[in-house]
Amino acid sequence: MKAGALEFLTKPFRDQDLLDAVQLALQRDRDRRIRENAVSQTCARFEALTPREREVFSLVTCESNDKQVAGELGSAKSPPRCIAAMLWGRWAPVL
Repeated sequence: MKAGALEFLTKPFRDQDLLDAVQLALQRDRDRRIRENAVSQTCARFEALTPREREVFSLVTCESNDKQVAGELGSAKSPPRCIAAMLWGRWAPVL
């Protein structure tokens, strides 16, 4: 029955009830737009990564230590750490 309505006002209603409902709807819409913007920015940052950076990013966020990440990448311990440090530097403002 609501189908997108945030609030039902039963008649007779006070003017303040209507104003409160409109204010709540506006605040929820603001919050929704902020969340959508954050998701959009995060997606754009991820899309800007090189394939190697994406691979390292995925492993660093899922694996528990440098040795495991290095093992998955087939490289020495230092390169994944360097790439990860560079990635965190890029993503720090978002997180």
